Amino acid sequence: MARDDHEGRSGSVRRAVQNLRGFQVLTRAGMASATAPATALRGLADVRDHGPLVGALRHALRTRPNAAALVDEHGTLTYAELDRASRALALALLERGFEPGHTIAVLCRDHRWLVLAQLACGRIGVHVVLVNTGFAAPQLADVLAREDAAALVLDGEFHPLVQEARLRLPCFVAWQAPQPRGAGPSLADLVAEAEDGAPLPEPDRPGSVVLLTSGTTGRPKGARRQVRSALAAADFLDRIPLRAHERTFLAAPLSHAIGFSQLTVAFGLGSTVVVHRRFDPGQLARAVHENGCTCVVLVPTMLHRLLELDERFLRELLSSVRSVVVSGSVLAPALAQRASAVLGDVLYNLYGSTEAAVAAVATPRELAAAPGTVGRSPRGCAVRLYDEHNRRITRPHTAGRIFAGGQLAFTGYTTAGVGRGRIDGLIDTGDVGHFDGDGLLFVDGRADDMIISGAENVFPAEVENLIATHQAVKDVAVIGAEDAEFGQRLRAFVVPIPGAELEPQEIVEFVRRRLARHKVPREVVLVKSVPRNTTGKLVRRALA
Repeated sequence: MARDDHEGRSGSVRRAVQNLRGFQVLTRAGMASATAPATALRGLADVRDHGPLVGALRHALRTRPNAAALVDEHGTLTYAELDRASRALALALLERGFEPGHTIAVLCRDHRWLVLAQLACGRIGVHVVLVNTGFAAPQLADVLAREDAAALVLDGEFHPLVQEARLRLPCFVAWQAPQPRGAGPSLADLVAEAEDGAPLPEPDRPGSVVLLTSGTTGRPKGARRQVRSALAAADFLDRIPLRAHERTFLAAPLSHAIGFSQLTVAFGLGSTVVVHRRFDPGQLARAVHENGCTCVVLVPTMLHRLLELDERFLRELLSSVRSVVVSGSVLAPALAQRASAVLGDVLYNLYGSTEAAVAAVATPRELAAAPGTVGRSPRGCAVRLYDEHNRRITRPHTAGRIFAGGQLAFTGYTTAGVGRGRIDGLIDTGDVGHFDGDGLLFVDGRADDMIISGAENVFPAEVENLIATHQAVKDVAVIGAEDAEFGQRLRAFVVPIPGAELEPQEIVEFVRRRLARHKVPREVVLVKSVPRNTTGKLVRRALA
């Protein structure tokens, strides 16, 4: 009994220290203030009672209601305008029979109606499933049935997909161009019809957000995220220098973990979020310049396309940027070096997963010293390596399975019987990696992607990173192919830079001179593109 009491007290002390450190991080970023404790406590209570996104909005309403909250192709919405519109939409949903505990799926690109739909659902305790805009009809039907969606909010462009999937549930149109026929009423109609000034009952529990895993190795799984403490934002703010009242361009999809999390953090900081429905590198650069953005959040493939612009043009338009946050898929060392050379010391590589959220962040200084690293864990998070016998690995340069965890970790999958391995409270990321002598983390590759060639373990990512440095290569993917002698050998799919003269054997020799024999591709196939999902992750099974 005494031991239990001691462990309980120790746990309480650890939580208190962690909370204090988290508050210090929020204070440094301007999200909280030690000189205004009442306001800070109300902000913490808002997140606990209303969820992270609605809680962040309520906090911003008290501090700067007339500040610009969201900028899209339709213009600017202040925090007060977001509040009024989301309240009206919440009332309209209640009037149409949606109740706390129901689930509404959202299939939208990045714009105000996606944000308003999330806010409205959160205000009445309705769960939201953020659906990947790249889904085919069978995937869409499968996810909506599995998540028991009571309705679908969609952009007009996706109405043909809904018809192909033969969905039988109420639909509401968000972005109306193109104008779909028979798709259902628009969210704008619902806002207009809501009774002005009607009371909005508060639910007993806030609605949660379900984020879908990438599905690169199988069916996408629903990961429920229900953050109840504003201190969780410290997981991002500890190692990324975001500050209150800035302007952030969110190019990463808001329907994915990185986009959703950064939207919430930006609102918590009372900052302005700029979004575009579609990614275009030139338009992004001009929008960053016109809005004076200090932060850009994107995925590595977007960064690659951005760096294809004229360097002088890019430096001029991105001169206000202090941080470029990259996440969602592997940041190749060559891309990190190129970005630093063009943009300066502004690149932050965020490593995490839909389940674990934040695992590690590499700062510009760490990327300069070790371009392939994903850095270190923020305070409040933890990353550990374990071997095949679940023993912890502490030796540098020794590969192991990566387990991670923090305050933003998911609360579980929405599908019964589906789980993710845990050790010591940390979640299996599905990746294999190692620490170097300085304690920096490196991701060697997905455990599922490992190839055994001639009894040697090979991770395709290492070979891909090398081939990507070839001056004539635009993109590359490497998979394993059956081989009678070695069991498996590597097959590389290479996308040449337009106009470049490249022969497959040139790539073979390029790798042979730099890596061990078992890592040299047996076959190189020149292709026009390699399959990637909306966050830039390779879909290797499509190449098998």
